[in-house]
Amino acid sequence: MTCGLYPGLLLLLLLLLLLPHLHSSVKTCPPMCLCVSDTTSCSSSGLSKLPLSLPTFSVTLDLSHNHFSWLGPGNFNKMPRLENLRMAHNQIITLTNGVFRNASGLRHIDLSSNKLRVVEHHYFQGLWRLEELLLFNNKITQVEANILSGLSSLKKVYFSLNQITHFPFFAIQDHSHPFLTMLDLSSNRMTSLPWEDVKALPRLVQRGLYLHNNSLICDCTMYSMFWHWDLRGYDTIKHFTAEHICTITGEPQGSIQFLQYNRFFHNCTVEKVVSQPVTVLLSSVFVSQGESIHLDCQTSLNSTDLSFTWLSPSRGYITLTSTNDTLISLFPNGTLEIQATKVNDSGLYVCTAVDVKQELNATREVNVTVHLPTTEIFNTGYTTLLGCMVTTILILMYLYLTPCRCSCCKQPGPPAIPIAAYDPSTLSSVFCSSSREQAVIQANKHVAFMEPMAGEEGT
Repeated sequence: MTCGLYPGLLLLLLLLLLLPHLHSSVKTCPPMCLCVSDTTSCSSSGLSKLPLSLPTFSVTLDLSHNHFSWLGPGNFNKMPRLENLRMAHNQIITLTNGVFRNASGLRHIDLSSNKLRVVEHHYFQGLWRLEELLLFNNKITQVEANILSGLSSLKKVYFSLNQITHFPFFAIQDHSHPFLTMLDLSSNRMTSLPWEDVKALPRLVQRGLYLHNNSLICDCTMYSMFWHWDLRGYDTIKHFTAEHICTITGEPQGSIQFLQYNRFFHNCTVEKVVSQPVTVLLSSVFVSQGESIHLDCQTSLNSTDLSFTWLSPSRGYITLTSTNDTLISLFPNGTLEIQATKVNDSGLYVCTAVDVKQELNATREVNVTVHLPTTEIFNTGYTTLLGCMVTTILILMYLYLTPCRCSCCKQPGPPAIPIAAYDPSTLSSVFCSSSREQAVIQANKHVAFMEPMAGEEGT
């Protein structure tokens, strides 16, 4: 009854409950920033250090076009939901150790157009969910070897428009970065590359490796690598053909667009290579909470010497040596077993099978949906709401659908009684009828004045 009779009171109680949250969200938004939903924008605010109070619920934080020169340890400790950090166009020279401590949820970091000179190995430690890292248009001259260590979810890295002369290609392997599809090193100052390390890169990385606008020295090893990439139709070569330039040593030195004018390399021997595309198999699995599931990693690779890696939405990076959870197991054939599934286990599971000998890999994706059992769908809250709705409907039916409340349902009134002339002889027949005659009249449903009079017959 209460839910149908006092909607205003319920609305008032709801507003009172939400008022502290609304007040706290307004209070924590700095005056120079704009806080909308889960986004906090402090762009172009003249800031040189972080505001004292930032909304803890922010998913996106925009601090671009300011005057930051460094980032200290624990700057983002109180923002557990932070996923996107934008700090482009600042004056950042260095990042102190532990700057992203307790910010492991970051997926996108933009530090482009700053003044970074050395990218140290501790800058991005612990960010295993990081997918995009933008460091282009800085003054970077050195990239330390372990800079990408532990970034197992990394997909795209941008190092273009810097002054890099060497890059640690050997640190990028299938099992360490199974999802890396773009590595932009264009417009730097690399004169020679460790081509054996470049050749050992995963095929996905080679397909997305940008090396145009560098100062590479012309030689047969360099030309052979680019010739194979051009033969496979990689977009990195096709879209920047004219920007691939190498320098001819000697006097005088000169530069040529070696993919368009390749006469200098006629004496080079080019090996034949067989390329195999990466195959992605997608499937869906539906399971009730508490049940166990087995996710296979069947791919197009037929080799028996394969290594398998799974990336799960709730547990992250899973290998044969890293599974410490007793409820999840990875078998040597690539099958992933999850016991006693929960609702938060739902999401996209990606398995990467790697053939180390042939330098091939293939990927399988499985979309898992864990739902509650049918018996738990109608819980106490739903039952209470359903009871209130039924009660309200019954009250409305009682108030507006009661029979014979309208004027059209009235019973017809008795017919008009004619007025007879005064005759003393008839009074006895009208007022002194016997009980038997009255019973007959009631049975025949006649009116007394309409019955034939005995005196009329004699007359």
